[in-house]
This record gives sequence, structure tokens and C-alpha cells, in this order.
Amino acid sequence: MVRFKNRYVLCEVVSEDPRCRQCIEDRAVGLAVRDAIGRVHGDYGLACCSISFTVKYLNAYTGTVLLRCRKDFYRLLCSALPFVRQLESRNQRYPCALRTLHVGGTIRTCQKFLIQYNRTQLLMLLQNCTNEEERRCIQKSLLSCSLTEEESHSGDEEDGDGIETD
Repeated sequence: MVRFKNRYVLCEVVSEDPRCRQCIEDRAVGLAVRDAIGRVHGDYGLACCSISFTVKYLNAYTGTVLLRCRKDFYRLLCSALPFVRQLESRNQRYPCALRTLHVGGTIRTCQKFLIQYNRTQLLMLLQNCTNEEERRCIQKSLLSCSLTEEESHSGDEEDGDGIETD
């Protein structure tokens, strides 16, 4: 049996309209990316990328998207992402762009990169604080994005049957 290798592309939805992030769905992102691949690379590129293309993760609050495709064709996917100009959801079109943050071989490497990326973003916000209340909120967020703190709290979040709740 042959194992098919995949690549995971971590993207960020960039939009001036804050409503765009709350209204996006994984289906809308998938359709927009497939449409861009079809426009840029034609039927051949669309067929190559569609073999195992999926939206593995979408966080509408932060605008983070994780896309999966075959290892052989991830360059076709990455080259088509700048051509995504809008997302359509609930019969409304939201102008936006997809910015590639990281390309990894596993979901775990993308998670590690995302933790580090969010930490640097929070540090930049901390430097631009204007008052003490903002500074305390950002420091609290900065401390909460470490793996060691999550592991120490995981014992408190378990139910009686051993299932963690989020």
C-alpha cells in the first residue's frame, strides 16, 4: 500500500471589512481557492490540486485557514492563492485576500508555527499599547499561548469520563 504525502498550507484571510472574518465558512474558502486555481492554471491545475484538496481547519475569529493538498502539486496551490480576491458566503461577497504564512509537511508543524506567529503578533501589539489596561490584556493573552500552560490546565478540564471539554 502506498502512502500519499501531503503538504499543509497555513493562510491568513486579510480583509478591511471585519464582518468578512465572522461570515466565512470552509466551503466558501474551498470554492474560492478552487476557482482561483482554475483561472490561473486551467483544467490541468484544477484536476491536479483537486485530488486531495481540503480545508482542514478554519478559524473565523482569527482568519486562519489550513489547506491540504498533495505534495507534488502544492506549488500550484500556493501560486494561485494570491488570486483569491473575494469570498462568497450567504449570498454576499466579501473582498479579501489570502496570505500564505507557512507551508508544512504535517499539521503539527503548522500548529507550532502558528503559536510562534501569534506570539510575535502579540509582542508587536504590546509595544504599541497606549494605556495600562490594554497592556495587561495583551500580557494575559501572551502568557496563554504557551504549550506548557495548556498542559498544566488540561487536568482541570477533564470530565468524569476522561473526555476533555473545550
